[in-house]
Amino acid sequence: MDQAVEVQDNLVKRCRKGDRLACKQLYEQYARAMFNICLRMVIEPAEAEDILQESFLQVFTHLSGFRGESSIGAWIKRIVINNCLNHLKKRKIRFRPLEEHMDSGPDGSPVDEGAFSLTVDRVREAIRMLPDGYRIVLNLFLVEEYTHREISRMLGLSESAVKTQYHRAKQKVRAILEEKNLDLTGI
Repeated sequence: MDQAVEVQDNLVKRCRKGDRLACKQLYEQYARAMFNICLRMVIEPAEAEDILQESFLQVFTHLSGFRGESSIGAWIKRIVINNCLNHLKKRKIRFRPLEEHMDSGPDGSPVDEGAFSLTVDRVREAIRMLPDGYRIVLNLFLVEEYTHREISRMLGLSESAVKTQYHRAKQKVRAILEEKNLDLTGI
């Protein structure tokens, strides 16, 4: 067994036995990354903190249900993302209706996505400005690396609807960046 996996397994076992220090270590190991996921999903820091705390409460309450089929980090991440999605559903996020799927720019020419580079901060800000539905799909696919199929299951949408949401999210980011007068020649 890999030493890192063994260390994680030991930490989980200690947490299950009620070892407060182990729980603190597990929280400290994953809290920052999970907070960043929350923040990308819900945007508001206070909401992200609330979701993070609720998620870790669930982690520690339901740790006995962790079967070790994935890493503890992946299990925690799934809880966090589900809590983010549940929070956003309460806010009644709307996904745009499925229409035609376009693979061209505004002038009808093919889009070459690799033909430009922007600062990370500008792109992050543009993503934060997206409507919830677009932002969620974009983050789940690009950042969290879920497949379209996995996202469709999470959101209860068809796979083609998820692909459309993703495509439109990219178009919207592009449009937001264009509005900020950035040179996006070739996009």
